[in-house]
Amino acid sequence: MLDLSQLRSFVAVEQMGSFTLAAERLGLGQSTVSQHIQRLEAALGRRLLARDTHKVMLTGDGEALLSHARAMLSIEGQVQSLFKSHSLRGSLRLGVSEDFVTSQLPAVLEDFVRSHPSVDLELTVALSGVLYEMQDNGEIDLVLAKRRLGDARGKLVYREPLVWLARDPERVLASGPLPLIAFPPPSVTRVIALEALGRNGVPWRIVCTCGSLSGLTAAARAGMGVLVQPRSMAPSGLKEIPAGKLPVLEDVEFVLVPRKGADQALVSALSEDILQKVRGLRSA
Repeated sequence: MLDLSQLRSFVAVEQMGSFTLAAERLGLGQSTVSQHIQRLEAALGRRLLARDTHKVMLTGDGEALLSHARAMLSIEGQVQSLFKSHSLRGSLRLGVSEDFVTSQLPAVLEDFVRSHPSVDLELTVALSGVLYEMQDNGEIDLVLAKRRLGDARGKLVYREPLVWLARDPERVLASGPLPLIAFPPPSVTRVIALEALGRNGVPWRIVCTCGSLSGLTAAARAGMGVLVQPRSMAPSGLKEIPAGKLPVLEDVEFVLVPRKGADQALVSALSEDILQKVRGLRSA
């Protein structure tokens, strides 16, 4: 029978890409996590992880094990929850900004769902401004979204630089008025980009508007124009336009904003998971 502690260490290493960060997340010593992986590999007779100087990656056998490991840990969480009178129960309405969903949300939610199987999540994906409006109307309990520098709402998760992106920066910059690909209002990145261009007298025109990041990314990959995104969330296939070619963009901050009157136990549990997971991913 496979040891659940060993599987837990295996999944944590895969999530964090590091034995050190996995140990911190689990509250274990790094040597303990290493022993768990060694014993798991010995029990299965297969090498599960490939290590180099930069990160830890799954081997083919590790990839084959991962979904089964997650399923076993999920069942463990459900059983523990069933017999814990103090386990969290109920529903929580979570709003997440469009760009965060495609990059980091799966990793953020995985541990929470496993640890709290009796909590039902209702997920809303939209622009940050739309999410704040919905929360003001009582429709969302917790928002994970962007705010501008100087905005005091919410608890800071991390700060991120915005960058200009294009498939072919030289061609786009030589095309006359700068062709922009942008979210519709109310969009934080749109406002920041237009303000920066206006302050510096750069002529522009919006060539594509879409409320979906996948749509904007497709337009940018097709070479239609320039897209503004947080640097760590830059879609593949696009290049960052070199410094000095376009105005410097203001940073944005990702924050957690709870709704007054929401279930504080549920909000606090998910907020803590998000803070711990996102900061761990960014330090990896």
